[in-house]
Amino acid sequence: MALTGILTDQIQKALAEIFKVSIDKVEFQSTRKEFPGDITVVLFPFLKVIKANPAEIGKSIGEYLLEHAQNVDSYNVVSGFLNLVISDDYYVSYFEQIKDNPTFGFVLPEPNAPAVMVEYSSPNTNKPLHLGHVRNNLLGYSVAEILKASGKKVYKVQIINDRGIHICKSMLAWQKFGKAETPQSSGMKGDKLVGKYYVAFDQAYRDQIKELIVQGKTEDEAKKLAPIILEAQQMLLDWEAGKPEVVALWKTMNQWVYDGFEATYKRLGVDFDQYYYESNTYLLGKEVVQIGLEKGIFEKDPDGSVWIDLTADGLDRKIVLRSDGTAVYMTQDIGTAIQRVKDFPDVSGMVYTVGNEQDYHFKVLFLILQKLGFSWAQSLFHLSYGMVDLPSGKMKSREGTVVDADDLMDEMAQTAATLSSELGKLDGYTQEEKNKLYDIIGLGALKYYILKVDPKKRILFNPEESVDFTGNTGPFIQYTYARIQSILRKADFDWSNSVITVQLHSKEKELIKQLQQYPEVIQSAANSHSPAVVAIYMYELVKEYNSFYQSVSILGEQNQAQKVFRVQLSALVAQVVKSGFGLLGIEVPERM
Repeated sequence: MALTGILTDQIQKALAEIFKVSIDKVEFQSTRKEFPGDITVVLFPFLKVIKANPAEIGKSIGEYLLEHAQNVDSYNVVSGFLNLVISDDYYVSYFEQIKDNPTFGFVLPEPNAPAVMVEYSSPNTNKPLHLGHVRNNLLGYSVAEILKASGKKVYKVQIINDRGIHICKSMLAWQKFGKAETPQSSGMKGDKLVGKYYVAFDQAYRDQIKELIVQGKTEDEAKKLAPIILEAQQMLLDWEAGKPEVVALWKTMNQWVYDGFEATYKRLGVDFDQYYYESNTYLLGKEVVQIGLEKGIFEKDPDGSVWIDLTADGLDRKIVLRSDGTAVYMTQDIGTAIQRVKDFPDVSGMVYTVGNEQDYHFKVLFLILQKLGFSWAQSLFHLSYGMVDLPSGKMKSREGTVVDADDLMDEMAQTAATLSSELGKLDGYTQEEKNKLYDIIGLGALKYYILKVDPKKRILFNPEESVDFTGNTGPFIQYTYARIQSILRKADFDWSNSVITVQLHSKEKELIKQLQQYPEVIQSAANSHSPAVVAIYMYELVKEYNSFYQSVSILGEQNQAQKVFRVQLSALVAQVVKSGFGLLGIEVPERM
Protein backbone atom coordinates (compact mmCIF):
# COMPACT_ATOMS: atom_id res chain seq x y z
CA MET A 1 0.00 0.00 0.00
CA ALA A 2 1.18 3.55 -0.75
CA LEU A 3 2.35 5.69 2.16
CA THR A 4 -0.70 7.95 1.89
CA GLY A 5 -2.97 4.92 2.14
CA ILE A 6 -1.15 3.63 5.25
CA LEU A 7 -1.27 7.04 6.92
CA THR A 8 -4.92 7.59 6.00
CA ASP A 9 -5.89 4.38 7.81
CA GLN A 10 -3.94 5.40 10.92
CA ILE A 11 -5.28 8.96 10.94
CA GLN A 12 -8.86 7.74 10.55
CA LYS A 13 -8.33 5.49 13.58
CA ALA A 14 -6.78 8.37 15.54
CA LEU A 15 -9.73 10.67 14.87
CA ALA A 16 -12.21 7.93 15.73
CA GLU A 17 -10.51 7.10 19.05
CA ILE A 18 -9.57 10.62 20.18
CA PHE A 19 -12.37 12.80 18.82
CA LYS A 20 -15.09 10.17 18.14
CA VAL A 21 -15.52 11.34 14.53
CA SER A 22 -15.38 9.55 11.18
CA ILE A 23 -13.74 11.09 8.10
CA ASP A 24 -13.58 9.73 4.54
CA LYS A 25 -10.61 11.58 3.15
CA VAL A 26 -7.27 12.89 4.38
CA GLU A 27 -5.50 15.60 2.36
CA PHE A 28 -1.72 15.31 1.98
CA GLN A 29 0.93 17.49 0.39
CA SER A 30 4.72 17.65 0.22
CA THR A 31 6.36 19.21 3.26
CA ARG A 32 7.76 22.67 2.60
CA LYS A 33 11.57 22.78 2.43
CA GLU A 34 11.93 25.07 5.47
CA PHE A 35 10.31 22.56 7.85
CA PRO A 36 11.45 19.05 8.86
CA GLY A 37 9.22 16.37 7.41
CA ASP A 38 8.58 14.09 4.46
CA ILE A 39 4.81 14.41 4.07
CA THR A 40 2.28 16.89 5.43
CA VAL A 41 -1.30 16.37 6.62
CA VAL A 42 -3.60 19.35 5.95
CA LEU A 43 -5.59 19.84 9.18
CA PHE A 44 -8.12 22.51 8.18
CA PRO A 45 -10.70 20.10 6.68
CA PHE A 46 -11.00 18.40 10.11
CA LEU A 47 -12.37 21.62 11.64
CA LYS A 48 -15.71 20.91 9.96
CA VAL A 49 -16.28 17.95 12.31
CA ILE A 50 -13.96 18.64 15.29
CA LYS A 51 -14.44 21.49 17.78
CA ALA A 52 -10.76 22.19 18.48
CA ASN A 53 -7.98 24.36 17.14
CA PRO A 54 -5.67 23.00 14.40
CA ALA A 55 -2.60 22.88 16.67
CA GLU A 56 -4.45 20.72 19.20
CA ILE A 57 -5.75 18.39 16.48
CA GLY A 58 -2.28 18.10 14.91
CA LYS A 59 -0.57 17.35 18.24
CA SER A 60 -3.14 14.67 19.10
CA ILE A 61 -2.79 12.96 15.72
CA GLY A 62 1.02 13.25 15.84
CA GLU A 63 1.25 11.61 19.28
CA TYR A 64 -1.11 8.84 18.18
CA LEU A 65 1.00 8.14 15.07
CA LEU A 66 4.23 8.04 17.10
CA GLU A 67 2.70 5.33 19.28
CA HIS A 68 0.80 3.32 16.65
CA ALA A 69 2.39 3.94 13.21
CA GLN A 70 5.76 2.21 12.92
CA ASN A 71 6.79 4.36 9.95
CA VAL A 72 6.50 7.75 11.70
CA ASP A 73 9.68 8.89 13.50
CA SER A 74 8.65 12.41 14.57
CA TYR A 75 6.25 15.24 13.83
CA ASN A 76 5.79 19.01 14.06
CA VAL A 77 2.73 21.21 13.69
CA VAL A 78 2.88 24.51 11.78
CA SER A 79 -0.19 26.72 11.26
CA GLY A 80 -2.73 24.02 10.53
CA PHE A 81 -0.31 21.57 8.95
CA LEU A 82 1.00 18.36 10.52
CA ASN A 83 4.49 17.58 9.16
CA LEU A 84 5.54 13.94 9.53
CA VAL A 85 9.09 12.57 9.41
CA ILE A 86 8.97 9.04 7.95
CA SER A 87 11.51 6.42 9.00
CA ASP A 88 14.40 5.37 6.77
CA ASP A 89 13.22 1.77 7.12
CA TYR A 90 9.99 2.61 5.29
CA TYR A 91 11.86 4.13 2.33
CA VAL A 92 14.38 1.29 2.11
CA SER A 93 11.54 -1.22 2.24
CA TYR A 94 9.58 0.70 -0.41
CA PHE A 95 12.65 0.83 -2.64
CA GLU A 96 13.10 -2.95 -2.31
CA GLN A 97 9.50 -3.45 -3.48
CA ILE A 98 9.88 -1.38 -6.64
CA LYS A 99 13.52 -1.70 -7.74
CA ASP A 100 13.04 -4.92 -9.73
CA ASN A 101 9.65 -4.00 -11.20
CA PRO A 102 10.16 -3.27 -14.94
CA THR A 103 6.69 -1.68 -15.21
CA PHE A 104 6.90 0.44 -12.04
CA GLY A 105 4.31 3.21 -12.21
CA PHE A 106 2.15 1.50 -14.83
CA VAL A 107 -1.28 -0.05 -14.26
CA LEU A 108 -2.33 -3.04 -16.37
CA PRO A 109 -5.81 -2.68 -17.92
CA GLU A 110 -8.62 -4.93 -16.76
CA PRO A 111 -9.33 -7.68 -19.37
CA ASN A 112 -12.82 -6.38 -20.24
CA ALA A 113 -12.25 -2.72 -19.48
CA PRO A 114 -13.92 -0.22 -21.85
CA ALA A 115 -11.55 1.39 -24.34
CA VAL A 116 -10.64 4.98 -25.13
CA MET A 117 -9.97 6.13 -28.68
CA VAL A 118 -7.43 8.90 -29.23
CA GLU A 119 -7.50 10.78 -32.53
CA TYR A 120 -4.52 12.82 -33.64
CA SER A 121 -2.68 14.04 -36.74
CA SER A 122 -5.73 14.12 -39.06
CA PRO A 123 -4.03 16.02 -41.89
CA ASN A 124 -5.34 17.29 -45.22
CA THR A 125 -3.97 15.56 -48.30
CA ASN A 126 -3.07 18.83 -50.01
CA LYS A 127 0.15 19.67 -48.18
CA PRO A 128 2.97 18.14 -46.11
CA LEU A 129 2.90 17.97 -42.33
CA HIS A 130 4.14 21.16 -40.66
CA LEU A 131 5.13 22.40 -37.20
CA GLY A 132 1.49 22.63 -36.11
CA HIS A 133 0.99 18.97 -37.07
CA VAL A 134 4.12 18.11 -35.09
CA ARG A 135 2.58 19.45 -31.86
CA ASN A 136 -0.67 17.65 -32.68
CA ASN A 137 1.04 14.30 -33.29
CA LEU A 138 3.30 14.56 -30.25
CA LEU A 139 0.39 15.47 -27.97
CA GLY A 140 -1.97 12.80 -29.30
CA TYR A 141 0.61 10.03 -29.27
CA SER A 142 1.82 10.93 -25.78
CA VAL A 143 -1.69 11.19 -24.32
CA ALA A 144 -2.50 7.77 -25.81
CA GLU A 145 0.62 6.24 -24.24
CA ILE A 146 -0.10 7.90 -20.88
CA LEU A 147 -3.70 6.66 -20.89
CA LYS A 148 -2.39 3.13 -21.59
CA ALA A 149 0.08 3.42 -18.72
CA SER A 150 -2.74 4.55 -16.42
CA GLY A 151 -4.63 1.31 -17.05
CA LYS A 152 -6.82 2.15 -20.05
CA LYS A 153 -7.22 0.16 -23.23
CA VAL A 154 -6.42 2.60 -26.04
CA TYR A 155 -6.90 2.77 -29.81
CA LYS A 156 -4.83 5.34 -31.72
CA VAL A 157 -6.57 6.63 -34.84
CA GLN A 158 -6.59 9.44 -37.34
CA ILE A 159 -9.10 10.79 -39.84
CA ILE A 160 -7.45 11.79 -43.10
CA ASN A 161 -9.17 14.76 -44.70
CA ASP A 162 -8.85 13.48 -48.24
CA ARG A 163 -11.79 15.24 -49.91
CA GLY A 164 -13.11 18.75 -50.30
CA ILE A 165 -12.35 21.95 -52.16
CA HIS A 166 -8.81 22.23 -50.79
CA ILE A 167 -7.91 18.83 -52.27
CA CYS A 168 -9.40 19.84 -55.60
CA LYS A 169 -7.27 23.00 -55.61
CA SER A 170 -4.05 20.95 -55.61
CA MET A 171 -5.46 18.54 -58.22
CA LEU A 172 -6.54 21.32 -60.56
CA ALA A 173 -3.23 23.19 -60.23
CA TRP A 174 -1.33 19.98 -61.02
CA GLN A 175 -3.51 19.46 -64.11
CA LYS A 176 -2.86 23.02 -65.29
CA PHE A 177 0.79 23.52 -64.37
CA GLY A 178 2.24 20.10 -63.50
CA LYS A 179 3.38 18.81 -66.90
CA ALA A 180 2.83 15.22 -65.62
CA GLU A 181 5.39 15.72 -62.81
CA THR A 182 5.53 12.88 -60.26
CA PRO A 183 7.46 12.27 -57.01
CA GLN A 184 9.78 9.96 -58.95
CA SER A 185 10.44 12.38 -61.82
CA SER A 186 10.88 15.38 -59.50
CA GLY A 187 12.77 13.67 -56.68
CA MET A 188 10.35 15.27 -54.20
CA LYS A 189 8.42 13.54 -51.42
CA GLY A 190 4.84 13.12 -52.59
CA ASP A 191 3.28 15.26 -49.89
CA LYS A 192 5.68 18.11 -50.72
CA LEU A 193 4.96 17.84 -54.42
CA VAL A 194 1.20 18.08 -53.87
CA GLY A 195 1.72 20.96 -51.43
CA LYS A 196 3.68 22.80 -54.11
CA TYR A 197 0.58 22.79 -56.33
CA TYR A 198 -1.67 23.94 -53.49
CA VAL A 199 0.55 27.03 -53.27
CA ALA A 200 0.50 27.35 -57.08
CA PHE A 201 -3.31 27.34 -57.06
CA ASP A 202 -3.39 30.15 -54.52
CA GLN A 203 -0.99 32.26 -56.58
CA ALA A 204 -3.04 31.78 -59.76
CA TYR A 205 -6.24 32.55 -57.83
CA ARG A 206 -4.75 35.80 -56.46
CA ASP A 207 -3.65 36.84 -59.94
CA GLN A 208 -7.14 36.26 -61.35
CA ILE A 209 -8.73 38.20 -58.50
CA LYS A 210 -6.46 41.17 -59.26
CA GLU A 211 -7.41 41.02 -62.97
CA LEU A 212 -11.14 40.99 -62.18
CA ILE A 213 -10.79 43.93 -59.79
CA VAL A 214 -9.02 45.89 -62.57
CA GLN A 215 -12.01 45.04 -64.79
CA GLY A 216 -14.34 46.69 -62.26
CA LYS A 217 -15.42 43.84 -59.98
CA THR A 218 -15.44 44.23 -56.20
CA GLU A 219 -13.03 42.03 -54.24
CA ASP A 220 -15.89 39.81 -53.00
CA GLU A 221 -17.24 39.45 -56.54
CA ALA A 222 -13.77 38.70 -57.89
CA LYS A 223 -13.20 35.95 -55.30
CA LYS A 224 -16.46 34.25 -56.36
CA LEU A 225 -16.04 34.72 -60.12
CA ALA A 226 -12.36 33.87 -60.61
CA PRO A 227 -12.34 31.09 -63.26
CA ILE A 228 -9.91 28.86 -61.35
CA ILE A 229 -12.10 28.73 -58.20
CA LEU A 230 -15.17 27.95 -60.33
CA GLU A 231 -13.24 25.09 -61.94
CA ALA A 232 -12.21 23.76 -58.50
CA GLN A 233 -15.82 23.88 -57.32
CA GLN A 234 -16.91 21.96 -60.41
CA MET A 235 -14.16 19.41 -59.82
CA LEU A 236 -15.52 18.82 -56.30
CA LEU A 237 -19.02 18.19 -57.72
CA ASP A 238 -17.51 15.85 -60.34
CA TRP A 239 -15.65 13.97 -57.62
CA GLU A 240 -18.79 13.53 -55.51
CA ALA A 241 -20.60 12.36 -58.64
CA GLY A 242 -17.87 9.75 -59.18
CA LYS A 243 -16.51 11.06 -62.50
CA PRO A 244 -13.87 8.42 -63.38
CA GLU A 245 -11.00 10.65 -64.51
CA VAL A 246 -11.39 12.95 -61.48
CA VAL A 247 -11.50 10.02 -59.05
CA ALA A 248 -8.44 8.45 -60.72
CA LEU A 249 -6.40 11.66 -60.36
CA TRP A 250 -7.60 12.01 -56.75
CA LYS A 251 -6.45 8.48 -55.90
CA THR A 252 -3.06 8.98 -57.56
CA MET A 253 -2.25 12.28 -55.87
CA ASN A 254 -3.57 11.13 -52.48
CA GLN A 255 -1.32 8.08 -52.61
CA TRP A 256 1.66 10.36 -53.20
CA VAL A 257 0.72 12.19 -50.03
CA TYR A 258 0.09 9.04 -47.96
CA ASP A 259 3.55 7.72 -48.84
CA GLY A 260 5.08 11.03 -47.79
CA PHE A 261 3.14 11.12 -44.52
CA GLU A 262 4.26 7.61 -43.58
CA ALA A 263 7.92 8.57 -43.89
CA THR A 264 7.35 11.59 -41.64
CA TYR A 265 5.41 9.59 -39.04
CA LYS A 266 8.14 6.95 -38.91
CA ARG A 267 10.86 9.51 -38.22
CA LEU A 268 8.69 11.38 -35.73
CA GLY A 269 8.07 8.09 -33.91
CA VAL A 270 4.27 8.03 -33.92
CA ASP A 271 1.93 5.29 -35.06
CA PHE A 272 -1.76 4.46 -35.46
CA ASP A 273 -3.98 1.44 -34.95
CA GLN A 274 -6.56 2.52 -37.52
CA TYR A 275 -6.88 5.02 -40.36
CA TYR A 276 -10.18 6.63 -41.32
CA TYR A 277 -10.81 8.58 -44.49
CA GLU A 278 -13.25 11.45 -44.81
CA SER A 279 -14.09 10.23 -48.33
CA ASN A 280 -15.71 7.19 -46.69
CA THR A 281 -17.16 8.58 -43.48
CA TYR A 282 -18.90 11.62 -44.97
CA LEU A 283 -21.34 9.25 -46.71
CA LEU A 284 -22.41 7.75 -43.37
CA GLY A 285 -22.67 11.30 -42.04
CA LYS A 286 -25.09 12.20 -44.85
CA GLU A 287 -27.19 9.12 -44.03
CA VAL A 288 -27.34 10.13 -40.36
CA VAL A 289 -28.42 13.65 -41.36
CA GLN A 290 -31.39 12.14 -43.22
CA ILE A 291 -32.31 10.08 -40.15
CA GLY A 292 -31.98 13.20 -38.00
CA LEU A 293 -34.28 15.07 -40.38
CA GLU A 294 -36.96 12.38 -39.99
CA LYS A 295 -36.65 12.59 -36.20
CA GLY A 296 -36.91 16.38 -36.21
CA ILE A 297 -33.39 16.88 -34.86
CA PHE A 298 -32.33 18.67 -38.07
CA GLU A 299 -34.33 21.08 -40.23
CA LYS A 300 -34.27 21.87 -43.93
CA ASP A 301 -34.19 25.44 -45.22
CA PRO A 302 -36.05 26.55 -48.38
CA ASP A 303 -32.79 26.37 -50.39
CA GLY A 304 -32.40 22.69 -49.49
CA SER A 305 -29.59 23.11 -46.97
CA VAL A 306 -29.92 21.20 -43.67
CA TRP A 307 -29.28 22.79 -40.27
CA ILE A 308 -29.54 22.12 -36.56
CA ASP A 309 -30.80 24.85 -34.25
CA LEU A 310 -28.79 24.88 -31.03
CA THR A 311 -29.76 28.36 -29.83
CA ALA A 312 -31.69 26.88 -26.89
CA ASP A 313 -28.39 25.28 -25.80
CA GLY A 314 -26.52 28.59 -25.87
CA LEU A 315 -24.97 27.95 -29.31
CA ASP A 316 -26.30 28.89 -32.77
CA ARG A 317 -27.68 27.32 -35.95
CA LYS A 318 -25.17 25.03 -37.60
CA ILE A 319 -25.23 23.77 -41.19
CA VAL A 320 -24.79 20.01 -41.65
CA LEU A 321 -25.51 19.74 -45.39
CA ARG A 322 -25.12 22.37 -48.13
CA SER A 323 -27.98 23.28 -50.46
CA ASP A 324 -26.27 21.40 -53.34
CA GLY A 325 -26.21 18.25 -51.17
CA THR A 326 -22.46 18.31 -50.49
CA ALA A 327 -21.17 17.55 -47.02
CA VAL A 328 -19.42 19.93 -44.61
CA TYR A 329 -16.80 19.04 -41.97
CA MET A 330 -19.53 18.52 -39.39
CA THR A 331 -21.19 15.91 -41.63
CA GLN A 332 -18.07 13.77 -41.88
CA ASP A 333 -17.23 14.18 -38.17
CA ILE A 334 -20.67 12.84 -37.26
CA GLY A 335 -20.18 9.89 -39.61
CA THR A 336 -16.64 9.22 -38.41
CA ALA A 337 -17.61 9.06 -34.73
CA ILE A 338 -20.44 6.63 -35.42
CA GLN A 339 -18.29 4.46 -37.70
CA ARG A 340 -15.57 4.20 -35.05
CA VAL A 341 -17.94 2.78 -32.45
CA LYS A 342 -19.27 0.34 -35.03
CA ASP A 343 -15.70 -0.81 -35.70
CA PHE A 344 -14.67 -0.89 -32.02
CA PRO A 345 -17.78 -1.65 -29.90
CA ASP A 346 -15.74 -1.54 -26.67
CA VAL A 347 -15.04 2.18 -27.11
CA SER A 348 -16.67 4.20 -24.33
CA GLY A 349 -15.01 7.54 -24.99
CA MET A 350 -12.93 9.48 -27.50
CA VAL A 351 -10.20 12.10 -27.27
CA TYR A 352 -9.93 14.50 -30.22
CA THR A 353 -6.51 16.17 -30.51
CA VAL A 354 -7.32 19.33 -32.45
CA GLY A 355 -6.17 22.96 -32.17
CA ASN A 356 -8.12 25.45 -30.08
CA GLU A 357 -9.44 27.27 -33.14
CA GLN A 358 -11.88 24.35 -33.38
CA ASP A 359 -13.21 24.65 -29.79
CA TYR A 360 -16.66 25.71 -30.96
CA HIS A 361 -16.82 23.02 -33.64
CA PHE A 362 -16.37 20.28 -31.05
CA LYS A 363 -18.92 21.76 -28.66
CA VAL A 364 -21.40 21.54 -31.53
CA LEU A 365 -20.31 18.05 -32.64
CA PHE A 366 -20.56 16.57 -29.15
CA LEU A 367 -23.98 18.14 -28.61
CA ILE A 368 -25.30 16.87 -31.96
CA LEU A 369 -24.15 13.32 -31.18
CA GLN A 370 -25.84 13.53 -27.78
CA LYS A 371 -29.05 14.74 -29.38
CA LEU A 372 -28.86 11.82 -31.83
CA GLY A 373 -29.04 9.57 -28.76
CA PHE A 374 -25.57 7.97 -28.59
CA SER A 375 -24.69 7.11 -24.98
CA TRP A 376 -20.93 7.25 -25.64
CA ALA A 377 -21.34 10.89 -26.72
CA GLN A 378 -21.28 11.82 -23.01
CA SER A 379 -17.59 10.75 -22.87
CA LEU A 380 -16.09 12.78 -25.70
CA PHE A 381 -13.16 15.08 -24.94
CA HIS A 382 -11.56 17.76 -27.08
CA LEU A 383 -7.83 17.90 -26.33
CA SER A 384 -7.60 21.54 -27.32
CA TYR A 385 -4.13 22.97 -27.76
CA GLY A 386 -2.55 26.31 -28.60
CA MET A 387 -0.76 27.13 -31.79
CA VAL A 388 2.99 26.95 -32.28
CA ASP A 389 4.60 30.23 -33.31
CA LEU A 390 8.09 30.93 -34.54
CA PRO A 391 10.15 34.06 -33.95
CA SER A 392 9.34 34.97 -37.59
CA GLY A 393 5.57 34.88 -37.00
CA LYS A 394 2.49 32.82 -37.87
CA MET A 395 2.54 30.08 -40.51
CA LYS A 396 0.23 30.11 -43.54
CA SER A 397 -0.08 26.95 -45.67
CA ARG A 398 -1.59 28.44 -48.80
CA GLU A 399 1.17 31.07 -48.99
CA GLY A 400 3.90 28.47 -48.60
CA THR A 401 5.23 30.00 -45.38
CA VAL A 402 4.88 26.91 -43.18
CA VAL A 403 7.72 25.18 -41.36
CA ASP A 404 7.80 21.75 -42.95
CA ALA A 405 7.96 18.89 -40.39
CA ASP A 406 10.71 17.03 -42.28
CA ASP A 407 12.83 20.17 -42.62
CA LEU A 408 12.31 20.92 -38.93
CA MET A 409 13.53 17.45 -37.89
CA ASP A 410 16.59 17.86 -40.13
CA GLU A 411 17.29 21.25 -38.57
CA MET A 412 16.96 19.85 -35.04
CA ALA A 413 19.46 17.06 -35.80
CA GLN A 414 21.85 19.60 -37.32
CA THR A 415 21.54 21.89 -34.30
CA ALA A 416 22.28 18.93 -32.02
CA ALA A 417 25.31 18.06 -34.17
CA THR A 418 26.69 21.60 -33.93
CA LEU A 419 26.29 21.82 -30.16
CA SER A 420 27.64 18.29 -29.57
CA SER A 421 30.71 19.08 -31.66
CA GLU A 422 31.33 22.24 -29.64
CA LEU A 423 31.16 20.24 -26.41
CA GLY A 424 33.56 17.67 -27.84
CA LYS A 425 32.06 14.63 -26.09
CA LEU A 426 31.87 12.23 -29.02
CA ASP A 427 35.46 11.06 -29.44
CA GLY A 428 35.58 7.44 -30.60
CA TYR A 429 32.12 7.51 -32.23
CA THR A 430 31.74 6.44 -35.85
CA GLN A 431 29.95 8.90 -38.14
CA GLU A 432 26.93 6.56 -38.24
CA GLU A 433 26.82 6.50 -34.42
CA LYS A 434 27.10 10.29 -34.34
CA ASN A 435 24.25 10.75 -36.84
CA LYS A 436 22.01 8.40 -34.85
CA LEU A 437 22.81 10.29 -31.65
CA TYR A 438 22.20 13.69 -33.28
CA ASP A 439 18.76 12.46 -34.34
CA ILE A 440 17.95 11.18 -30.83
CA ILE A 441 19.10 14.43 -29.22
CA GLY A 442 17.50 16.71 -31.82
CA LEU A 443 14.12 14.97 -31.80
CA GLY A 444 14.26 14.62 -28.00
CA ALA A 445 14.84 18.36 -27.74
CA LEU A 446 11.95 19.12 -30.10
CA LYS A 447 9.49 16.77 -28.39
CA TYR A 448 10.37 17.80 -24.85
CA TYR A 449 10.23 21.53 -25.66
CA ILE A 450 6.71 21.10 -27.04
CA LEU A 451 5.38 18.59 -24.50
CA LYS A 452 6.65 20.33 -21.36
CA VAL A 453 4.16 23.15 -22.05
CA ASP A 454 0.54 22.72 -20.95
CA PRO A 455 -1.45 21.83 -24.11
CA LYS A 456 -3.75 24.84 -23.74
CA LYS A 457 -0.87 27.31 -23.92
CA ARG A 458 0.53 28.78 -27.10
CA ILE A 459 4.20 28.01 -27.80
CA LEU A 460 6.93 30.19 -29.22
CA PHE A 461 9.33 27.54 -30.53
CA ASN A 462 13.05 28.30 -30.41
CA PRO A 463 15.12 25.41 -31.88
CA GLU A 464 18.49 26.44 -30.41
CA GLU A 465 17.05 27.01 -26.93
CA SER A 466 15.44 23.56 -27.02
CA VAL A 467 18.78 21.78 -27.64
CA ASP A 468 20.54 23.37 -24.66
CA PHE A 469 22.34 20.72 -22.58
CA THR A 470 21.52 22.52 -19.33
CA GLY A 471 18.24 23.57 -17.77
CA ASN A 472 14.74 22.25 -18.41
CA THR A 473 15.41 20.59 -21.77
CA GLY A 474 15.23 17.14 -23.32
CA PRO A 475 19.02 16.86 -23.85
CA PHE A 476 19.67 17.70 -20.17
CA ILE A 477 17.45 14.78 -19.11
CA GLN A 478 18.90 12.49 -21.80
CA TYR A 479 22.40 13.37 -20.59
CA THR A 480 21.51 12.36 -17.02
CA TYR A 481 20.26 9.00 -18.31
CA ALA A 482 23.50 8.49 -20.28
CA ARG A 483 25.54 9.45 -17.20
CA ILE A 484 23.78 6.72 -15.18
CA GLN A 485 24.41 4.17 -17.93
CA SER A 486 28.11 5.03 -17.69
CA ILE A 487 28.00 4.38 -13.93
CA LEU A 488 26.30 1.02 -14.47
CA ARG A 489 28.91 -0.02 -17.07
CA LYS A 490 31.71 0.84 -14.63
CA ALA A 491 30.10 -1.03 -11.71
CA ASP A 492 32.21 -4.19 -12.14
CA PHE A 493 30.69 -6.05 -9.18
CA ASP A 494 27.45 -7.85 -8.42
CA TRP A 495 24.91 -5.16 -7.45
CA SER A 496 21.80 -7.29 -7.86
CA ASN A 497 21.42 -8.39 -4.22
CA SER A 498 18.92 -6.82 -1.82
CA VAL A 499 20.20 -4.27 0.66
CA ILE A 500 17.92 -4.22 3.71
CA THR A 501 20.17 -2.56 6.27
CA VAL A 502 21.51 0.74 5.05
CA GLN A 503 21.77 4.20 6.56
CA LEU A 504 19.99 6.61 4.21
CA HIS A 505 21.73 9.82 3.22
CA SER A 506 19.25 12.73 3.05
CA LYS A 507 19.77 12.89 -0.74
CA GLU A 508 18.95 9.19 -1.09
CA LYS A 509 15.78 9.67 0.88
CA GLU A 510 14.74 12.65 -1.26
CA LEU A 511 15.37 10.63 -4.41
CA ILE A 512 13.22 7.72 -3.23
CA LYS A 513 10.49 10.19 -2.29
CA GLN A 514 10.68 11.60 -5.82
CA LEU A 515 10.47 8.10 -7.35
CA GLN A 516 7.47 7.35 -5.14
CA GLN A 517 5.50 10.06 -6.97
CA TYR A 518 5.79 8.41 -10.41
CA PRO A 519 2.60 6.27 -10.30
CA GLU A 520 0.58 9.30 -9.14
CA VAL A 521 2.15 11.46 -11.85
CA ILE A 522 1.00 9.03 -14.56
CA GLN A 523 -2.56 9.01 -13.20
CA SER A 524 -2.59 12.80 -12.92
CA ALA A 525 -1.31 13.21 -16.49
CA ALA A 526 -3.95 10.77 -17.74
CA ASN A 527 -6.78 12.52 -15.89
CA SER A 528 -5.73 15.94 -17.18
CA HIS A 529 -4.74 14.72 -20.68
CA SER A 530 -1.47 16.60 -20.20
CA PRO A 531 1.97 15.17 -21.08
CA ALA A 532 3.40 18.31 -19.44
CA VAL A 533 2.73 16.67 -16.05
CA VAL A 534 5.11 13.82 -16.96
CA ALA A 535 7.66 16.17 -18.55
CA ILE A 536 7.83 18.42 -15.49
CA TYR A 537 8.20 15.37 -13.23
CA MET A 538 11.06 14.05 -15.37
CA TYR A 539 12.92 17.33 -14.95
CA GLU A 540 12.38 17.35 -11.18
CA LEU A 541 13.55 13.72 -10.94
CA VAL A 542 16.82 14.29 -12.81
CA LYS A 543 17.47 17.49 -10.86
CA GLU A 544 17.11 15.46 -7.67
CA TYR A 545 19.38 12.76 -9.07
CA ASN A 546 22.06 15.26 -10.09
CA SER A 547 21.94 16.76 -6.58
CA PHE A 548 22.40 13.23 -5.19
CA TYR A 549 25.25 12.58 -7.67
CA GLN A 550 27.06 15.74 -6.59
CA SER A 551 26.57 15.08 -2.87
CA VAL A 552 27.61 11.44 -2.41
CA SER A 553 30.17 9.06 -3.79
CA ILE A 554 28.68 6.15 -5.72
CA LEU A 555 31.40 3.85 -7.10
CA GLY A 556 33.97 5.33 -4.69
CA GLU A 557 31.90 4.50 -1.59
CA GLN A 558 33.87 2.25 0.81
CA ASN A 559 30.88 0.55 2.42
CA GLN A 560 29.90 -2.21 -0.01
CA ALA A 561 26.23 -2.34 1.02
CA GLN A 562 25.97 1.44 0.63
CA LYS A 563 27.69 1.27 -2.77
CA VAL A 564 25.36 -1.49 -4.02
CA PHE A 565 22.35 0.48 -2.81
CA ARG A 566 23.47 3.64 -4.64
CA VAL A 567 24.05 1.78 -7.88
CA GLN A 568 20.62 0.16 -7.59
CA LEU A 569 19.05 3.55 -6.85
CA SER A 570 20.78 5.03 -9.91
CA ALA A 571 19.56 2.13 -12.06
CA LEU A 572 15.95 2.68 -10.96
CA VAL A 573 16.15 6.40 -11.71
CA ALA A 574 17.41 5.55 -15.20
CA GLN A 575 14.56 3.07 -15.66
CA VAL A 576 11.98 5.68 -14.69
CA VAL A 577 13.57 8.30 -16.96
CA LYS A 578 13.44 5.85 -19.88
CA SER A 579 9.88 4.88 -18.99
CA GLY A 580 8.67 8.47 -18.59
CA PHE A 581 10.41 9.66 -21.74
CA GLY A 582 8.85 6.68 -23.52
CA LEU A 583 5.43 8.10 -22.57
CA LEU A 584 6.53 11.31 -24.28
CA GLY A 585 7.76 9.42 -27.34
CA ILE A 586 11.39 10.35 -26.62
CA GLU A 587 14.37 8.01 -26.96
CA VAL A 588 17.24 7.99 -24.48
CA PRO A 589 20.85 7.34 -25.58
CA GLU A 590 23.09 4.81 -23.83
CA ARG A 591 26.08 7.11 -24.36
CA MET A 592 26.22 10.83 -24.90
